Amino acid sequence: MHIRKDHVLLTLLYVVPFYLSPTTRPSPSLSRDAPSVIRARIRAVTGSCVVSSIVVLWLIVQEGGSSIGAGVRLLGWWPVGVLEIFRSLLLTAILFIGPLFERGIVEGEWRVWFRRSKLSESLGGWIGWRNYVAGPFTEEVMFRSAIVPLHLLAHESPGRIVFIAPLYFGIAHVHHFYEFRLTHPDTPALAALLRSLFQFGYTTVFGWYATFVYLRTGSLIAVVVVHSFCNWCGLPRLWGRVEAGDSGPSFKRGKEDEDTVEDGPLGVGWTVAYYVLLVAGAVGFCQALWPLTESYHALVSFTAKTA
Repeated sequence: MHIRKDHVLLTLLYVVPFYLSPTTRPSPSLSRDAPSVIRARIRAVTGSCVVSSIVVLWLIVQEGGSSIGAGVRLLGWWPVGVLEIFRSLLLTAILFIGPLFERGIVEGEWRVWFRRSKLSESLGGWIGWRNYVAGPFTEEVMFRSAIVPLHLLAHESPGRIVFIAPLYFGIAHVHHFYEFRLTHPDTPALAALLRSLFQFGYTTVFGWYATFVYLRTGSLIAVVVVHSFCNWCGLPRLWGRVEAGDSGPSFKRGKEDEDTVEDGPLGVGWTVAYYVLLVAGAVGFCQALWPLTESYHALVSFTAKTA
């Protein structure tokens, strides 16, 4: 079995359908954010994920000599791993404690985080559905559930799988360079290229983390939830001062005016607090990485020494 060729084929199986139909193919007049494009692309990649999962399951059973049950486990479909989902989400939230502070406290979003109306608003539109549900699910099915078991069948070391497998995930996003050039013809080619290289970089870094979590927990849903959470958080601020949003941080004077916001720019203390939390989150993440991803359902015997 030619593992590398299989990986490339699976990556192409995810990306190529975008260019086979006028309803999914990027063009100067049709944005990738158009509802019709999103719906068509979701249908296309869902079909690709179904095909890839069936093919990989067949390879696990036929060439790996495993049972269907063992194959389903390698694909991360079972057991679901409820505890693993919660712990993986907690670990990721620790890493993003700084951005959560900025969005929730500084910008005042915490007031609506747990409202059903806010959730409906986020997932009610096709862009939200793509970013937080369909995108994370299909990408993790293809680039974790399908590709990682092929590495396991090849008996590659866990450390090698963590660093090599996500490269296909990063490569799958390179086609956005072509899309961006079509829809932003006035943007210099060098700027568009740098944008794509940056995207390749952070998607690969995320892929390292997601692959590590997948191998350590054996739960596909855990990495889907982590992926969705990271999409929601976005990239953390690494420079500049934090600023209040429309609702701003709460400065309550009393029950009767609990939504009153103090006028004027925020003091430098808010920015200092953000960066302190950003560093604390990174340190806490490193400390909690191994204990919070430990699971009886791990796909490999993965220790700090093998990483």
